[in-house]
Amino acid sequence: MQAVNYIKKKFKQGDVALGLMLFPSVFLLGVVSIFPFVWLVKYAFYDYNGFKAYYIGLKNFSRLFRDEWYWSSVVNTLEYASLKLIVVIPIAIVSAVLLNQKLKGTKFFRIVFFVPTVISGAIYSLIFYFIYSPYNGLLNSALNKIGLISSKIDWLGDTNLVMISVVIVAAWGAFGNYMILFLAGLQSISEEVYESASIDGSNKIQDFFYITLPMMGPVLKVVLMLAITQALKDYEGIMVLTGGGPSGRTNVMFMYVYQLMFGNPNSGMEVQVGYGTVVSLMSAFIIGIITVIYLKLSKKMDDVY
Repeated sequence: MQAVNYIKKKFKQGDVALGLMLFPSVFLLGVVSIFPFVWLVKYAFYDYNGFKAYYIGLKNFSRLFRDEWYWSSVVNTLEYASLKLIVVIPIAIVSAVLLNQKLKGTKFFRIVFFVPTVISGAIYSLIFYFIYSPYNGLLNSALNKIGLISSKIDWLGDTNLVMISVVIVAAWGAFGNYMILFLAGLQSISEEVYESASIDGSNKIQDFFYITLPMMGPVLKVVLMLAITQALKDYEGIMVLTGGGPSGRTNVMFMYVYQLMFGNPNSGMEVQVGYGTVVSLMSAFIIGIITVIYLKLSKKMDDVY
């Protein structure tokens, strides 16, 4: 009887109801996230091609540190992510500031700029693939007609141009999402602050650097974290545009993981789930380290200011 009373005290009616409400989310978390992670960790020690698994110990890990192709993809990923942030964040901020003005047509342009974020990355990357085409692409035709170029440019085949070409496509598809977040931050700033500054003789540029940016600090910090992690994980658009080429110039971490997990008929790469697991874990670890460093730096900036 005492045991029954003890259980009743521990599991009150409210606790049971709370547990029942949380159960679907916890169950999905276990099935979709925790179980696959445990499965990955297990096969990191196997030579597994999706059908047969052979225990090989730490050979996958030793292979990783000797894999020049992977570490080259890490460097490409860091370059790609840095360029994307340099392009997309300023464009998103400037667009948000312009569209926050009380002018006609701003609602229309908000919708237009946001539309790419709801389109599949594979779809708009395929569109840009045809735009970049060196033979009958729209970009070369337009530049040729206005006299800026006299010969065809291979935007996706030139190792000197391909990275920035890919970054432009990625920025086009992403800046609308960050623009909306910046707009939300701008609309939380009181108009009285700008009115007080204008009375003191402040102009629009001074308002932007001394009022808008500082007061958008919390939003900017969150957007930067989202943008950094997303840029480091990007691979879908690159796969459609270049497939990692030319000569591995745009091969990024998670595209390499995809090729290992599912194979790459174009290069004769077979399915290597075991080794792909180790590569994916290392890639996730690298992203985690970069995220922690960013959070530490952003916290120090908060403490300073």
